[in-house]
Amino acid sequence: MSPTNKPPKPAAGPANQPVDPSALALSWMHTARFLITSPDLQHLPQLEVPEIAFVGRSNAGKSTCINTLTQQKQLAFASKKPGRTQHINLFALGKQGATDAVLTDLPGYGYAAVPQQDKARWQRVMANYLVSRENLTGIVLLCDPRHGLTELDQVLLEVIRPRVEEGLKFLVVLTKADKLNRSEQAKALSIMKLNAGGGDVRLFSATKRQGVEEVALLLWHWAHPEPALSEPDPEGT
Repeated sequence: MSPTNKPPKPAAGPANQPVDPSALALSWMHTARFLITSPDLQHLPQLEVPEIAFVGRSNAGKSTCINTLTQQKQLAFASKKPGRTQHINLFALGKQGATDAVLTDLPGYGYAAVPQQDKARWQRVMANYLVSRENLTGIVLLCDPRHGLTELDQVLLEVIRPRVEEGLKFLVVLTKADKLNRSEQAKALSIMKLNAGGGDVRLFSATKRQGVEEVALLLWHWAHPEPALSEPDPEGT
Protein backbone atom coordinates (compact mmCIF):
# COMPACT_ATOMS: atom_id res chain seq x y z
CA MET A 1 0.00 0.00 0.00
CA SER A 2 2.90 2.37 -0.69
CA PRO A 3 2.65 5.43 -2.92
CA THR A 4 3.61 5.13 -6.57
CA ASN A 5 5.74 8.26 -6.69
CA LYS A 6 9.42 8.31 -5.86
CA PRO A 7 10.15 7.08 -2.30
CA PRO A 8 12.67 8.63 0.07
CA LYS A 9 16.21 8.02 -1.14
CA PRO A 10 17.23 4.52 0.06
CA ALA A 11 20.10 4.17 2.47
CA ALA A 12 22.25 1.11 2.77
CA GLY A 13 21.43 -1.12 5.72
CA PRO A 14 23.21 -4.26 6.92
CA ALA A 15 25.05 -6.00 4.08
CA ASN A 16 24.22 -3.01 1.84
CA GLN A 17 20.51 -3.89 1.82
CA PRO A 18 18.26 -0.89 1.03
CA VAL A 19 16.30 0.49 3.95
CA ASP A 20 12.50 0.39 3.68
CA PRO A 21 11.19 3.82 2.50
CA SER A 22 8.60 3.73 5.30
CA ALA A 23 11.40 3.39 7.85
CA LEU A 24 13.15 6.40 6.34
CA ALA A 25 9.91 8.38 6.47
CA LEU A 26 9.50 7.49 10.15
CA SER A 27 13.10 8.52 10.80
CA TRP A 28 12.30 11.86 9.18
CA MET A 29 9.20 12.26 11.35
CA HIS A 30 11.30 11.46 14.42
CA THR A 31 13.35 14.62 13.82
CA ALA A 32 10.32 16.74 14.82
CA ARG A 33 11.20 19.39 17.39
CA PHE A 34 9.41 22.35 18.89
CA LEU A 35 9.72 25.54 16.85
CA ILE A 36 7.26 28.12 18.20
CA THR A 37 3.86 28.55 19.82
CA SER A 38 1.49 31.42 19.02
CA PRO A 39 -1.97 32.54 20.13
CA ASP A 40 -2.84 33.67 16.60
CA LEU A 41 -1.76 33.67 12.97
CA GLN A 42 -0.23 37.14 13.07
CA HIS A 43 2.58 36.05 15.41
CA LEU A 44 3.63 33.01 13.36
CA PRO A 45 6.88 33.31 11.41
CA GLN A 46 6.67 33.46 7.62
CA LEU A 47 8.16 30.21 6.38
CA GLU A 48 9.17 28.97 2.94
CA VAL A 49 9.19 25.22 3.68
CA PRO A 50 6.06 23.06 3.28
CA GLU A 51 3.69 23.16 6.25
CA ILE A 52 1.36 20.31 7.21
CA ALA A 53 -1.47 21.12 9.63
CA PHE A 54 -3.18 18.68 12.00
CA VAL A 55 -6.75 19.59 12.92
CA GLY A 56 -9.62 17.83 14.65
CA ARG A 57 -12.25 17.80 17.30
CA SER A 58 -11.11 17.67 20.92
CA ASN A 59 -10.68 14.05 22.00
CA ALA A 60 -10.26 12.85 18.39
CA GLY A 61 -6.73 11.67 19.22
CA LYS A 62 -4.76 14.43 17.48
CA SER A 63 -1.94 14.72 20.02
CA THR A 64 -1.63 10.93 20.24
CA CYS A 65 -1.41 10.70 16.46
CA ILE A 66 1.34 13.33 16.25
CA ASN A 67 3.31 11.77 19.09
CA THR A 68 3.00 8.31 17.56
CA LEU A 69 4.11 9.45 14.11
CA THR A 70 7.11 11.31 15.56
CA GLN A 71 7.88 8.54 18.08
CA GLN A 72 7.95 11.10 20.86
CA LYS A 73 5.77 10.78 23.94
CA GLN A 74 5.21 14.45 24.72
CA LEU A 75 5.89 16.46 21.58
CA ALA A 76 2.23 17.42 21.11
CA PHE A 77 0.55 18.53 24.31
CA ALA A 78 -2.69 16.81 25.26
CA SER A 79 -4.49 18.92 27.86
CA LYS A 80 -6.21 17.17 30.74
CA LYS A 81 -9.10 19.51 29.99
CA PRO A 82 -9.95 19.01 26.28
CA GLY A 83 -10.34 22.25 24.38
CA ARG A 84 -8.19 24.23 26.80
CA THR A 85 -5.06 24.14 24.64
CA GLN A 86 -5.54 27.32 22.61
CA HIS A 87 -2.28 27.96 20.80
CA ILE A 88 -0.93 27.15 17.36
CA ASN A 89 2.17 25.01 17.82
CA LEU A 90 4.79 24.55 15.09
CA PHE A 91 7.29 21.68 14.98
CA ALA A 92 10.28 21.67 12.63
CA LEU A 93 11.17 18.56 10.60
CA GLY A 94 14.55 17.67 9.11
CA LYS A 95 18.10 17.72 10.35
CA GLN A 96 19.13 20.42 12.79
CA GLY A 97 19.86 23.57 10.83
CA ALA A 98 18.22 22.12 7.71
CA THR A 99 14.46 22.25 8.32
CA ASP A 100 12.64 20.94 5.25
CA ALA A 101 9.05 20.96 6.54
CA VAL A 102 6.92 22.02 9.49
CA LEU A 103 4.07 20.29 11.34
CA THR A 104 1.35 22.56 12.70
CA ASP A 105 -0.75 21.43 15.65
CA LEU A 106 -3.95 23.47 15.66
CA PRO A 107 -6.15 23.61 18.80
CA GLY A 108 -8.89 21.01 19.12
CA TYR A 109 -12.40 22.32 18.56
CA GLY A 110 -15.96 21.52 19.56
CA TYR A 111 -15.54 20.78 23.26
CA ALA A 112 -18.72 21.81 25.12
CA ALA A 113 -17.02 23.11 28.29
CA VAL A 114 -15.16 25.85 26.42
CA PRO A 115 -16.92 29.25 26.62
CA GLN A 116 -18.78 30.18 23.46
CA GLN A 117 -16.68 33.30 22.85
CA ASP A 118 -13.53 31.16 22.93
CA LYS A 119 -15.04 28.72 20.46
CA ALA A 120 -15.97 31.53 18.11
CA ARG A 121 -12.55 33.13 18.34
CA TRP A 122 -10.72 29.90 17.59
CA GLN A 123 -12.98 29.09 14.69
CA ARG A 124 -11.99 32.44 13.20
CA VAL A 125 -8.29 31.85 13.90
CA MET A 126 -8.38 28.39 12.33
CA ALA A 127 -10.37 29.51 9.30
CA ASN A 128 -7.95 32.38 8.75
CA TYR A 129 -4.98 30.05 9.02
CA LEU A 130 -6.42 27.39 6.70
CA VAL A 131 -7.48 29.92 4.08
CA SER A 132 -4.51 32.29 4.09
CA ARG A 133 -1.37 30.45 5.25
CA GLU A 134 0.72 30.69 2.08
CA ASN A 135 3.10 27.76 2.61
CA LEU A 136 0.37 25.36 3.80
CA THR A 137 0.91 22.20 1.76
CA GLY A 138 -1.47 19.73 3.38
CA ILE A 139 -4.11 19.23 6.05
CA VAL A 140 -4.61 16.15 8.21
CA LEU A 141 -8.08 15.95 9.75
CA LEU A 142 -8.32 13.61 12.73
CA CYS A 143 -11.68 11.90 13.15
CA ASP A 144 -12.95 9.22 15.53
CA PRO A 145 -14.70 6.75 13.17
CA ARG A 146 -17.16 5.77 15.90
CA HIS A 147 -18.68 9.26 15.67
CA GLY A 148 -17.99 10.19 12.06
CA LEU A 149 -17.75 13.77 10.81
CA THR A 150 -19.29 16.30 13.16
CA GLU A 151 -20.98 19.54 12.14
CA LEU A 152 -17.76 21.46 12.83
CA ASP A 153 -15.79 18.94 10.75
CA GLN A 154 -18.19 19.61 7.90
CA VAL A 155 -17.67 23.35 8.31
CA LEU A 156 -13.91 22.81 8.12
CA LEU A 157 -14.33 20.80 4.91
CA GLU A 158 -16.23 23.67 3.36
CA VAL A 159 -13.56 26.16 4.44
CA ILE A 160 -10.72 24.21 2.84
CA ARG A 161 -12.62 22.95 -0.21
CA PRO A 162 -11.45 25.78 -2.55
CA ARG A 163 -7.80 25.17 -1.63
CA VAL A 164 -8.15 21.40 -1.98
CA GLU A 165 -9.61 21.93 -5.45
CA GLU A 166 -6.55 24.05 -6.22
CA GLY A 167 -4.20 21.24 -5.17
CA LEU A 168 -3.87 21.43 -1.37
CA LYS A 169 -3.23 17.94 0.00
CA PHE A 170 -5.88 16.59 2.35
CA LEU A 171 -6.00 13.45 4.47
CA VAL A 172 -8.62 12.17 6.91
CA VAL A 173 -7.06 9.96 9.58
CA LEU A 174 -9.59 7.68 11.26
CA THR A 175 -8.09 7.41 14.74
CA LYS A 176 -8.73 4.75 17.38
CA ALA A 177 -9.33 2.17 14.65
CA ASP A 178 -8.55 -0.58 17.16
CA LYS A 179 -11.94 0.14 18.76
CA LEU A 180 -13.61 -1.30 15.64
CA ASN A 181 -13.61 -4.81 14.25
CA ARG A 182 -12.57 -5.47 10.65
CA SER A 183 -16.02 -5.13 9.14
CA GLU A 184 -16.64 -1.91 11.08
CA GLN A 185 -13.28 -0.54 9.92
CA ALA A 186 -14.08 -1.34 6.30
CA LYS A 187 -17.49 0.33 6.60
CA ALA A 188 -16.04 3.45 8.29
CA LEU A 189 -13.34 3.69 5.61
CA SER A 190 -15.87 3.37 2.80
CA ILE A 191 -18.22 5.98 4.28
CA MET A 192 -15.42 8.47 4.93
CA LYS A 193 -14.07 8.15 1.38
CA LEU A 194 -17.49 9.29 0.17
CA ASN A 195 -17.51 12.28 2.54
CA ALA A 196 -13.87 13.37 2.50
CA GLY A 197 -14.37 16.02 -0.16
CA GLY A 198 -11.67 14.71 -2.46
CA GLY A 199 -9.22 13.88 0.32
CA ASP A 200 -7.42 10.65 1.08
CA VAL A 201 -8.47 8.46 4.03
CA ARG A 202 -6.44 6.18 6.30
CA LEU A 203 -7.27 4.02 9.30
CA PHE A 204 -4.97 4.67 12.26
CA SER A 205 -4.36 3.11 15.65
CA ALA A 206 -1.60 4.23 17.97
CA THR A 207 -2.18 1.16 20.14
CA LYS A 208 -1.89 -1.35 17.29
CA ARG A 209 0.41 0.88 15.18
CA GLN A 210 -2.05 0.50 12.34
CA GLY A 211 -1.50 2.98 9.52
CA VAL A 212 1.53 4.61 11.15
CA GLU A 213 3.99 3.79 8.36
CA GLU A 214 1.46 4.61 5.64
CA VAL A 215 0.67 8.05 7.04
CA ALA A 216 4.34 8.88 7.68
CA LEU A 217 5.25 7.97 4.11
CA LEU A 218 2.36 9.95 2.68
CA LEU A 219 3.39 13.06 4.65
CA TRP A 220 6.97 12.62 3.46
CA HIS A 221 5.74 12.73 -0.11
CA TRP A 222 3.68 15.83 0.62
CA ALA A 223 6.79 17.62 1.86
CA HIS A 224 9.04 16.27 -0.92
CA PRO A 225 6.94 16.39 -4.09
CA GLU A 226 8.12 14.85 -7.33
CA PRO A 227 6.18 16.83 -9.95
CA ALA A 228 7.42 14.71 -12.83
CA LEU A 229 5.99 11.55 -11.31
CA SER A 230 2.50 10.43 -10.38
CA GLU A 231 0.87 11.15 -7.02
CA PRO A 232 0.28 8.41 -4.41
CA ASP A 233 -2.64 6.17 -5.29
CA PRO A 234 -5.65 7.32 -3.20
CA GLU A 235 -6.66 3.67 -2.82
CA GLY A 236 -3.23 2.79 -1.48
CA THR A 237 -2.58 0.18 -4.19
